[in-house]
Amino acid sequence: MTDIRATIGSTIGREESQPEAGFGDYFQLLKPRVMSLVVFTALAGLLVAPVSLHPVEAFASIVFIALGAGASGALNMWWDADIDRVMRRTARRPVPAGLVAPGEALGLGLGLSLISVLMLGLAANWLAAGLLAFTIFFYAVIYSMWLKRLTPQNIVIGGAAGAFPPMIGWVVATGHVGIEAVLMFALIFMWTPPHFWALALFMKDDYGKAGVPMLTVTHGRRVTRAQILAYTLALVPVALWVGFTSIGGPLYLGAALVLNAIFVWGAIGLWRRGEEAAELDAYRAEKRFFRFSLLYLFAHFAALLAEATPWAAILRAQFTLWGTA
Repeated sequence: MTDIRATIGSTIGREESQPEAGFGDYFQLLKPRVMSLVVFTALAGLLVAPVSLHPVEAFASIVFIALGAGASGALNMWWDADIDRVMRRTARRPVPAGLVAPGEALGLGLGLSLISVLMLGLAANWLAAGLLAFTIFFYAVIYSMWLKRLTPQNIVIGGAAGAFPPMIGWVVATGHVGIEAVLMFALIFMWTPPHFWALALFMKDDYGKAGVPMLTVTHGRRVTRAQILAYTLALVPVALWVGFTSIGGPLYLGAALVLNAIFVWGAIGLWRRGEEAAELDAYRAEKRFFRFSLLYLFAHFAALLAEATPWAAILRAQFTLWGTA
């Protein structure tokens, strides 16, 4: 692993040569796109829980979870500035673009980490705060500093960091971890490898140039496609299992059946593509699968939120009556 003390010293030493940054540059450090997914899944975990919170307490908790996600993003951008400069997808991020000093990104990440964890503990409970602290540590240290540059299984293990938000939301409301929270975690955890490997398929050159041992670089496209299919098939029972818990129901199950059928079909389509397939056609198919994977996750949690509405409870009652008639 790169010596952390040397990295901190060199990044702070370069601060004087950096141009002045604006608010938008600092906001980009927080990875707002990733943060939006974190906020949505954490909010879903909070709202589907069987305990109602005061709106102010719920809002404050979500804000602090979002700040924790932003802290993870800032720490990741500080550490990965060297490889971000090489990759076309990330070269315009504030640190590699020279808009924000590396030391400022580090300071922002550490400051937001402390604030978000302490305030979530005070606003909700300390179990939720502890989970948020572990999530930040896992993403910034276990994934970014260790796994990402070490093993092609980086995103498989590191995906746990992105899977914690709905569990944190659930714990904010209930104060404990239930089977529903575990399954929401598992849904995102199993979804992460096919989602990111699809991205790696059409961004392979970026990871190769940066020296990141993504599966596409170490094992090739054929193996990556096979792994996408394998994880997609393993994801299906997890997604359906959620529907048979207290937070599921006919609306969720109906949506899950359709979404998983499309997702599996897309994974099979990628797997069947041989190396002789036209490069442009393969690129389009991989990008389509990647974009649908975003819709896939969003729609599952949207369906869980729909199940938590009063009219969904009425619908479930009708199904129960029909079943006993």
